[in-house]
Amino acid sequence: MKLHRTEFGQPANTGNVIPEREAFELVEDWVKNEKLIVHMRQVGHLMRQYAASVGLSEQDQYRWFLAGFLHDADWEKWPETHCRKIIEELENRSLDPEIIRAIASHSPRYFGVEPVSQMDKMLYAFDELSGFVHAYSLMRPNGYEGMEVKGVKKRLKDKTFAAQVSREDLVDASQRAGIGMEDLIRFVIDHQANALL
Repeated sequence: MKLHRTEFGQPANTGNVIPEREAFELVEDWVKNEKLIVHMRQVGHLMRQYAASVGLSEQDQYRWFLAGFLHDADWEKWPETHCRKIIEELENRSLDPEIIRAIASHSPRYFGVEPVSQMDKMLYAFDELSGFVHAYSLMRPNGYEGMEVKGVKKRLKDKTFAAQVSREDLVDASQRAGIGMEDLIRFVIDHQANALL
């Protein structure tokens, strides 16, 4: 589903966000699938935690959270136009163009928008990896507790496990972010378990 554009939002809206309550209301209205909501919350949490880890302000951490939390908001209701609907909605709400662009570039092979900013690259990196690590946690007796990077890597080599997750995209995202796969996996393991608390 190529988006056929590379500009999103208005520069005049730089820095604009919506309150967390409004973001949750949008998701509640559009998304009924609990598993999808879990994924969106986990990716939002990872984005916020990463922004904090590199010293970004609380305001920027929240912007990163919104990009991660809202990236799949239209997937369940409008799968045939996934990304297009949420982009239009956030443009109508005058959201920061960097947030909208990050959402537009979270799957470059699919949407045709290349990740450019660090926010773009980290959303691309966390999206599929988050889901993969969560799938692994569900098959472990203790979930995230005691999970090791080598266990995740072993599952990555098993093409039948979470087969819908593109290993090529995971490698591509890791390279674009400039972060080794092991470090990315470690970050997800360390932070994702707390996303739903």
